[in-house]
Amino acid sequence: MSTPARKRLMRDFKRLQQDPPAGISGAPQDNNIMLWNAVIFGPDDTPWDGGTFKLTLQFTEDYPNKPPTVRFISRMFHPNSNLCRWKYLSGHFTEPMESYI
Repeated sequence: MSTPARKRLMRDFKRLQQDPPAGISGAPQDNNIMLWNAVIFGPDDTPWDGGTFKLTLQFTEDYPNKPPTVRFISRMFHPNSNLCRWKYLSGHFTEPMESYI
């Protein structure tokens, strides 16, 4: 069934194929236009330089009025993560990062 959200996603996918933006790639999974796999390549001269970060995007029928749910598949540090549980450098820092500042 073709809905406005699915039609929009098809247009977005065609645009990505015709004019791919630098540093990212994405495409629908198998025959499901509502579920995409994507890759973000770490920007040069940043802590993520050389990194390849995989993620999924789950769209709903409310797209484009509602953004997709994005889930990073690749493990990576993010400053908004819970630093109390994150063990930095193979366990060298096991307390909250605030205690080291």
